[in-house]
Amino acid sequence: MNELHKHYADHIAEMQLRTKKAISQENLQGIVIHSGKEIKVFLDDYGYPFKANPHFKVWLPLVDVQNSWLLVNGEDKPTLIYYQPVDFWHKVVELEESYWTEFFDIKILKNASDVDKLLPYDKKGFAYIGEHIEVAQALGFDAINPEATLNYLHYHRAYKTQYELECMRQSNRIAVKGHKAAKAAFLDGASEFDIQQAYLRATHHTNNETPYGNIVALNKNASILHYTALDRGVPQAHRSFLIDAGANFNGYASDITRTYSFKRDKFAELIARMDQLMLKSVDGLKPGASYVDLHIATYKDIGNVLFEFGFINVSAEQAYEAGIISTFFPHGLGHHLGLQTHDVGGFMADERGTHVASPEAHPFLRTSRIIEANQVFTIEPGLYFIDSLLADLKASKHSAMVNWDAVEEMRAFGGIRIEDNIIVHQLHNENMTRDLDL
Repeated sequence: MNELHKHYADHIAEMQLRTKKAISQENLQGIVIHSGKEIKVFLDDYGYPFKANPHFKVWLPLVDVQNSWLLVNGEDKPTLIYYQPVDFWHKVVELEESYWTEFFDIKILKNASDVDKLLPYDKKGFAYIGEHIEVAQALGFDAINPEATLNYLHYHRAYKTQYELECMRQSNRIAVKGHKAAKAAFLDGASEFDIQQAYLRATHHTNNETPYGNIVALNKNASILHYTALDRGVPQAHRSFLIDAGANFNGYASDITRTYSFKRDKFAELIARMDQLMLKSVDGLKPGASYVDLHIATYKDIGNVLFEFGFINVSAEQAYEAGIISTFFPHGLGHHLGLQTHDVGGFMADERGTHVASPEAHPFLRTSRIIEANQVFTIEPGLYFIDSLLADLKASKHSAMVNWDAVEEMRAFGGIRIEDNIIVHQLHNENMTRDLDL
């Protein structure tokens, strides 16, 4: 019995407990979870890539099966209505015995339109959770994605079970193989497109199976935070390479970023310094600590790096007070990670969904929640040379604070981001990414 099998029973037990508490608060009899269905391209007969409802895949490792349903009430054995049509146009994924199937009462659905025959006749006490509101209404559900129920489930999603943690370790293992292949392709002088293909081959993923669109950026393109263009041509010179790419395992995402310099130069030194800074931030992930405070501490540390490398003419403290560090580090330190790359619940103070806003000076933070054990985070500080932001700073009253010659020297390299995936334990942090020698 491997680690996944060993922990799965406890995972289901935890999901049952969460469900029972969530529905009891709203006087519901149960929850009906829709995996989702195909969404057609406008005026065409084929669909967009399918992504399963995270509330569905938290229960079981089915990430590519449409028109399937779960009926759960926290006490009875969950019912899986599994869509397995007779179809000669498409490959039908037949349900096979696995470690998880014994935990479900499985009913086969041949025609998607017949699902109401397998759902509760009286929908009054059941809540629909899913994307397709029109389907829920047609089936007669009154309670559709009730806010209080979702708040409870989203808040508790931050606490990962041992099964989930093992899935995320596996997801990191897959992604690290891709990152190593991508680095090798970069050093061989490949194009962005060919580096992406090397990554996908190593991970055995298609473009649609990665948890998000991979960022594969050479040279100046690394200054575009969500760059996904994938230039087919080989640049005249390879200077720098930023790759932000993850993998999926049983529906759980990894999200890893690395930056490389083609030569041993000042940019390589800057990468090494940012790597040191990043690991310091990882050490700051401690139960009871504030993620907001950790972000601000890292933000100030980036000010120190700017001063050390001569990009600013003032102290880090002066740069912080003036707000100019944001020109070079315009995003948040990281986010919760799990069934979704930017996992839910990051701004919740409690299971009722009480919102804790990010500080006004740091609006791009993706979590304001207190750090606790069994939560999983990314830590991803960055330092970039972004034309539009630099232009704004140069035109501002703080322009003299910047050594523009030193900044100009780095523009062609784009920027740096380094990101690891961290499990917070009570007495230590588990860096899933570094444990795999990346």
